[in-house]
Amino acid sequence: MPQKKVFTSESVTEGHPDKVCDQISDAIYDQMLKTDPKAHAGIECFVTTGLVMVGGEARTTAYVDIQDIVRRTLKRIGYDSPDFGFCYKDIGVISTLHEQSPDIAQGVDGTGDSKEQGAGDQGMMFGFACDETPELMPLPISLAHKLTHKLAEVRKNGTLKYLRPDGKSQVSVEYDDGKPVKVTAVVIAAHHSEEVTMEKLRADITELVIKPIVGKWMGADTKVFINSTGKFLLGGPPADAGLTGRKIIVDTYGGYAPHGGGCFSGKCVTKVDRSAAYAARYIAKNVVAAGLAKKCLVQLAYSIGVAKPVSVLIDTYGTGTKPDEEIEKLIEKHFPIKPADIIKELDLERPIYEKTAAYGHFGRTDVEFPWEKTDKVDALKK
Repeated sequence: MPQKKVFTSESVTEGHPDKVCDQISDAIYDQMLKTDPKAHAGIECFVTTGLVMVGGEARTTAYVDIQDIVRRTLKRIGYDSPDFGFCYKDIGVISTLHEQSPDIAQGVDGTGDSKEQGAGDQGMMFGFACDETPELMPLPISLAHKLTHKLAEVRKNGTLKYLRPDGKSQVSVEYDDGKPVKVTAVVIAAHHSEEVTMEKLRADITELVIKPIVGKWMGADTKVFINSTGKFLLGGPPADAGLTGRKIIVDTYGGYAPHGGGCFSGKCVTKVDRSAAYAARYIAKNVVAAGLAKKCLVQLAYSIGVAKPVSVLIDTYGTGTKPDEEIEKLIEKHFPIKPADIIKELDLERPIYEKTAAYGHFGRTDVEFPWEKTDKVDALKK
């Protein structure tokens, strides 16, 4: 019998406190990469009322003006007025970056037991793709990201001048026998000024944000909740402290697929938390794009300082046109899975990471990321 279920995913805007931290961390890493492609970094950020604190470790020949990057990033996001309670001009910035541990460096540099570049840490990373959307992402997270991106768009282009940078979205999708059939609920939290009534805000968000993105999936019984507790005047870091790496499910597949636990932002690409997660998505997307499966999960697991993964797992959830074991052999033949190979093939030593730090690392249509290319499709089909 066909089975019905409802799955929900959420997204947050670039002005959400945790996302502010992700963007600052990645903006700092990008600045390092501009003059030092071999820069190593693990950069953490903390924000609260009137304060940005940057910490972690780095090994680089690049000069990075932390103060300037922090303020420039906040201005771009939209924290540009004292009226918001958090403004790029007058917040305090503290930096406590220190040098990378030599014990970690020896494994990454290939100076330990292995002369090959090893993984920057142990752990397991997941990649996923499915045929629910053109970008081969689960529908709930795809719609949720598009809603928060639209919130930012109508704020920045002046369509809804009363909106402020913070915000969230949430989308619930009903599945019938594994296929998405409709959106059952949409939740929006929109940070705003005192200049708008709740009635107008709800009407504007419905017409200008929700319907353009979700309209074709909605029915008469779709529930819509916009600022359901009422006003959302105090937002951003003054309302909630933010930390780098706290939105890992937003960053990936919205809970639709497993997550290894490690975050991405602020980490250099020698850290497999980041680079191997990108490689796993690259693999999964090509498998689905090649028609070998309707869904594909890829898990890669590593030991610190060791180049070859300790395990590779493929799961096509019974949708594969070949046994998973055969697809696994194809993957080991055609795809990079050692850290140095991943970095080289996906050309990861470039300043592209600030753009990843809001609206998801995967399935993006507004920017191009190398792990989203489907250049292995022909090889897999053969």
